[in-house]
Amino acid sequence: MKTVLFVGAGRHQRRAIGRAKELGLEVAAIDRNPDAPGLAMVDVAEVVDFGDVHTAIDAARRIGPDGVLTVSSDRAVPVVAAIAEELGLPSIGREAAHLATNKPAMRRRLAEAGIPQPQFSAVRTHEDAVAALGEIGLPAVIKPADSAGQRGLQLIRSADELEDGLESALAESQAGEAILERFHEGVEVNCLAVARGGDVTVLTLSDRRRPDGTGFGVCLVHLYPTTIDAEAAAEAERVAAAAVRAIGLGDSVAYPQLLVSPDGVRLVEIAARVPAGLMDEVSRLGLGVDLVQIALLQALGEPVPDELLRPRHRQPLAIRFLTAQPGPLPVGIVGSVNGLDRALASPGVVGAESYLAPGETIRPARVDGDRRGYVIALGATGEEALARADAAAGLIEVEVV
Repeated sequence: MKTVLFVGAGRHQRRAIGRAKELGLEVAAIDRNPDAPGLAMVDVAEVVDFGDVHTAIDAARRIGPDGVLTVSSDRAVPVVAAIAEELGLPSIGREAAHLATNKPAMRRRLAEAGIPQPQFSAVRTHEDAVAALGEIGLPAVIKPADSAGQRGLQLIRSADELEDGLESALAESQAGEAILERFHEGVEVNCLAVARGGDVTVLTLSDRRRPDGTGFGVCLVHLYPTTIDAEAAAEAERVAAAAVRAIGLGDSVAYPQLLVSPDGVRLVEIAARVPAGLMDEVSRLGLGVDLVQIALLQALGEPVPDELLRPRHRQPLAIRFLTAQPGPLPVGIVGSVNGLDRALASPGVVGAESYLAPGETIRPARVDGDRRGYVIALGATGEEALARADAAAGLIEVEVV
């Protein structure tokens, strides 16, 4: 029996851990939180803060896995690469891991490869940011160089907002660096792809719907298939595949995010892991392609056969996240949560979950962590699926005090 090690064992790793066990693997996991739900599911668990790479490597040596991976956690990607290198396990390599998790390095490599992307500048000081804004212009986006989940992300519409935006971004950066980028209007599109031996297979394109204004980076809805036209979709696939190759992903699940505007397609960023935010469900439910199984095989250095990438169907779907306005949740301290059973029984609904517990506070959606549950629905079209998901979400009753 082979052993696979998960770096991170939180809520979003549960399905992957369960799938690994279904495939007959021994499963180990490390996480700094002793109450991480995935730790209770695995055969070997260690409470380890993998933010300390040397400590994580020591834990991995004790466990002795045949493969190592992470699911959903961007900050774990370089740790996985470091463990794999130290233990001689299959890996994307430290350089690709760095390029996939450090935004300035990613942007520079994409620029070298001629990948269309927003104009950008890495900044560390207020003087840097002022000079960069003078070149890039308004509106702009500022974000940490090395964080995820929309933490420290801010839309800059006037020069007066720059100082606060820079401070927020730097506070979320371990490297003390931020990146300023030109903001472009358009349709945000998520791509799911798999690299095998340097060849890239694009699986899905789906719309990533988000609010305007504060919290503009938080995804409220995944809608599959994408609503962009065929010509734009073909260009999005081309740009996504080129970006996967540009950062050196030879064997990996990849998650390019794109912006489709009237003047073309741009690469927003790319992740080298099974994505967070239930994106793996877009592939599993929409195509019948299981990214978790593929990632497990690649972590173990085993070939991924063509049939695992071959769509079994093309099923429109929508994932509606539960957030405060413009989502269905009220703002305040949770008193009770009811109606999840009614949501699950609604037409077309194939999944629903609430992360809410009495006593916690529901805040306006500013970061991905403010999403407090979800509803997944299928339909004859994406819009029908979304209408079903919205109707079911409305049946979940949350009282606040």
